[in-house]
Amino acid sequence: MRSLDDIAEEYEFLEGDERYRLLIELGRELEDMPDALKTDATLVRGCSANVWVYPTEQGQALHFLADSNAAITKGIVALVIAAVQDKPAGKVAAMDIAAALEPFDLKNQLSSNRTQGVPNMIALVREHAARIAE
Repeated sequence: MRSLDDIAEEYEFLEGDERYRLLIELGRELEDMPDALKTDATLVRGCSANVWVYPTEQGQALHFLADSNAAITKGIVALVIAAVQDKPAGKVAAMDIAAALEPFDLKNQLSSNRTQGVPNMIALVREHAARIAE
């Protein structure tokens, strides 16, 4: 997975439909999430599309599996995951993920329908991290 900084650098030079294409591409680059993990327990509430997030621990780092049934939403999920992937749980729990996503200006780039679940997704990621960091 690309770093959030690398994605932001590319995103900055794109406009309109090119940004949508980049988000779709990012979604396709997400690591496959097994269907068995797509349960009610891993479902992010408040998203217009189905979004699942599942945390795993790899040594000192958190590693997330995530998926969505909508291409653009899956790209947004990939942005959130890129911000936190393979970082220590304590760092993720304390991180301002919304601030890390500000360069993408998602609220102005996408419909409110597409971004309404982002705060819930961020909250879920931080909750998982805080629980694991304890």
